[in-house]
Amino acid sequence: MSAPTADRKATGVFSPGRAQISARTLRTDNWLKSPIVTDLGFAAFLIYATVRAFMQDYYYVPQYHYLTPFYSPCVSKGCIPEASHFWPQFLPDWPILPYAAVSLPFLLLFRLTCYYYRGAYYRSVWQSPTACAVAEPHAKYTGETRFPLIIQNTHRYFFYIAGIISVINTYDAIVAMWGEDGFRIGVGNVILWINVILLWTYTLSCHSCRHVAGGRLKHFSKHPVRYWMWTQISRLNTRHKQYAWITLGTLMLTDFYIMLVAMGMKDLPIIP
Repeated sequence: MSAPTADRKATGVFSPGRAQISARTLRTDNWLKSPIVTDLGFAAFLIYATVRAFMQDYYYVPQYHYLTPFYSPCVSKGCIPEASHFWPQFLPDWPILPYAAVSLPFLLLFRLTCYYYRGAYYRSVWQSPTACAVAEPHAKYTGETRFPLIIQNTHRYFFYIAGIISVINTYDAIVAMWGEDGFRIGVGNVILWINVILLWTYTLSCHSCRHVAGGRLKHFSKHPVRYWMWTQISRLNTRHKQYAWITLGTLMLTDFYIMLVAMGMKDLPIIP
């Protein structure tokens, strides 16, 4: 990246007093690999999730009570009644409106404002910076103090909503253990529970959850229960990045399996 023109005030790595290096970076390793892989991973999930959200079919298996997390809670008037359980169906049945239009925006915003995802797309999309020791293309840096990045501060509120949706997903997994013939466990149940457990792990390892448990405490010794919760969440938090990626995979796997069963593939019973 070349130095800024003379009529623009130099900032960031081109500030007065900084070494004047015309090259974008002096790194010799393949520093573009990480942002490219991140972009491809995000793109794969977004394309799949968008297609499935607007497909509005093959989301529920009445025989086994399997409901994909992409459509939960299914509150559209176009949903199969059994797929909504006790959730009211109040959204109009419009082709351009996903059946889970109430939950999907909040889940997307929860991940979009997640501290790990911020770091990932700041580097791969926003280019701030692309990689360590690589000059960013922005002449001025304001952080998260101005629109649109100031919206990132709403993450803690999306965390609460994500927790509620995780409870709903857990309810869906419990209901799916009772099919038309009574209690049963099939491959779909195992996949649903693995997905739910990992979603809870990702949600609870969130930095906001860690702050809720132990933030603003001046004396841990006076709050032993909250201190214990804080230490457990802190252990999960060290692997928040891995859980963020793993849950993207389990969400797609769970949805894809339920779609196949809804299309006619037989679910293999484990405990008939």
